[in-house]
Amino acid sequence: MKQPLEILKNFYGYNGFRGNQEAIINTVMAKQDTIVLMPTGGGKSVCYQIPAMVFDGFTLVISPLIALMKDQVDALNSNGIPAAFMNSTQSQSEQRYVSQAVIQGKIKLLYVAPERLFSGNSPLLDFLKQANLSLIAVDEAHCVSQWGHDFRPEYLKIGDLRKHFSNIPFIALTATADKLTRQDISDKLGFKSPKWFISSFDRENITYKVAPKQQSFDKLLEFLESHQKNSGIIYCLSRKQTEETAEKLQHAGLKALAYHAGLPREVRDQNQERFIKDEVKIMVATIAFGMGIDKSNVRFVVHMNMPQNIEGYYQETGRAGRDGLPSDALMFFSVGDSITLERMLEKADNPAYIKVMKGKLAKMRTYGQTNICRRKYLMNYFGEDHPDHCGNCDVCFGRDNQRDMTVPSQMLLSAVARLNEAFGLGYVILVLKGSKSNKIQDEHKSLSVFGIGQHQTEVYWKELGAQLIKAGYLAEAGNTFPTLKLTTLAWEKLKKKDKILLASEATFTTTKNISQHDEGLFEKLKVLRYHLAQKEGVPPYIVFSDATLVELATYFPVKEKDLLDITGIGQVKAQSYGNALLEVIQAYVKMHGLEPRKKLVSRKSPSRSGSTAISDTEKITLQLYKDGLNPYQIAEKRGMTSMTVENHIVTLVKNKKIAAETILSKDDILTIRLFYRRLEDMKLKPVKENFGDRFSYFQIKVALAEA
Repeated sequence: MKQPLEILKNFYGYNGFRGNQEAIINTVMAKQDTIVLMPTGGGKSVCYQIPAMVFDGFTLVISPLIALMKDQVDALNSNGIPAAFMNSTQSQSEQRYVSQAVIQGKIKLLYVAPERLFSGNSPLLDFLKQANLSLIAVDEAHCVSQWGHDFRPEYLKIGDLRKHFSNIPFIALTATADKLTRQDISDKLGFKSPKWFISSFDRENITYKVAPKQQSFDKLLEFLESHQKNSGIIYCLSRKQTEETAEKLQHAGLKALAYHAGLPREVRDQNQERFIKDEVKIMVATIAFGMGIDKSNVRFVVHMNMPQNIEGYYQETGRAGRDGLPSDALMFFSVGDSITLERMLEKADNPAYIKVMKGKLAKMRTYGQTNICRRKYLMNYFGEDHPDHCGNCDVCFGRDNQRDMTVPSQMLLSAVARLNEAFGLGYVILVLKGSKSNKIQDEHKSLSVFGIGQHQTEVYWKELGAQLIKAGYLAEAGNTFPTLKLTTLAWEKLKKKDKILLASEATFTTTKNISQHDEGLFEKLKVLRYHLAQKEGVPPYIVFSDATLVELATYFPVKEKDLLDITGIGQVKAQSYGNALLEVIQAYVKMHGLEPRKKLVSRKSPSRSGSTAISDTEKITLQLYKDGLNPYQIAEKRGMTSMTVENHIVTLVKNKKIAAETILSKDDILTIRLFYRRLEDMKLKPVKENFGDRFSYFQIKVALAEA
């Protein structure tokens, strides 16, 4: 009989096992039920694949996804291990061929989906009883638990196999499960005193970062500056957000595709294939994407929204850096996301489920706001100890890079106090900025804090508020409409007038992936600037600021169109100085063998920028509108929300495909536009508040579409 280490060397090409692999394999070969918790990329598959090669019969592997089965089988066959799968993509003759190969002992591992065990035209149970079954492996075992992050009811059928194969050992494997889910896995699968193997959950090569969600797309582009040649996954909460984000990334010059359950299967498969083959670097997806994607060179995972629980978040971030190389996990956080997710949970009809999942959501929310080491928080959640400082997360970076934020922090904290701790951050900011909104109560306009923060932007105050929450100066009370409360720490700081030091806003570029500006080119550009300024008789800073020269010496633009992406260079300066700049940069790049870098800039897609280009889905809406259907009827006919169709129509009005006058009278359009132009911040909300029920948001958007 071949020994496990011999199989590992001959078929996998490794000289030794990692972590608990050998102990797990020995337990399985002793025919004891086994449960394995091992992080993504830790080598779980080997734990049942090697025993499968040692045992006389074949191993049944129960797997949730067809794509996962195919990838696993292809990988095994390429290593010389006979494996096959049976699923709905095969014809009956193909499935019969596989069955015969198993009966004849030609297959060592057979992959199936859980629903095939007892249902369908030809359930597998009878076949399994005839064959020489030696081991049953349950992959992605968290799917069996309703407390897990990806519960699948069909997984509950697996427990019935125990009744029919009481002498066959089982092994269940998962990358993430808290204590409640772990016990549920054992109970639902009917395990007999299983042996547990819980590996460390720590993925030391992943850098964890959380950022406030304000201006998240601009921050995303900043983050992606250092990852332009790397593969990554960007998770979004909704299908619409997935498609919009992918489109915006494409217009920023990146190769990105969308993936969600609403796309045709052939499109999903094609997009996934292009991502796996590195033809496309970025996959923008809902959580429908990722399970079983064995792509080792994913360098980053971004969550545009807060996930529902730590288990799902940790498994998704674990898809980065499976090869052990440095990788990034960035999450954009807002309290609004947690409120949205909580409302979604409340739609369930199981009170026990709602209670447990709300508890998990609260832990996820705390993670987004915590001021302790991210890695420590994650490890503690899974019952594992970890030092207070990992040195590889934004919290730890911030401790070593603090700045004095005493004055603005005192302003914000004082505003919260003067408002009797009865309002949320949004209202506090309106007071700080001295807003003229109808929302502001008259008594608050006479407060000493009213308008003291008008010199800063709304985004500035939002991010400062998030930092004060994270640092423990502010706490949020309530769920649906959270209000801000000062903590004991905040009161002490205000009374003693102590300094308030906060972590500097985390930079999204990773120093290990992108260098700083080239000093040699920077000096040459300064010389050029000096000569241009002398020629025109103006100070050098009038020609270009140092910040502009730094960007030029960072990205090395060698084409005129790329100059326009540099801060401080508009059409006029590009025409006036472009040739001189390009001559210096091109010569320097050529001499030093440098490669130009792409500066990622957020651009509106053609269908949103006033051109005549519209998307295919908007063309369908246009035709139905021309046929006489109103937005509600179009939405009903197309199986879409009314809001989606209304957005289509607004875009069509912008692109002059539909006349705004077909929706509103000319007088109404003029009334809305005149009021809008008088506003300082040019936002829709004040328009709606002014007109009330007279106009809907949809009508306001239509009126302003051509403004």
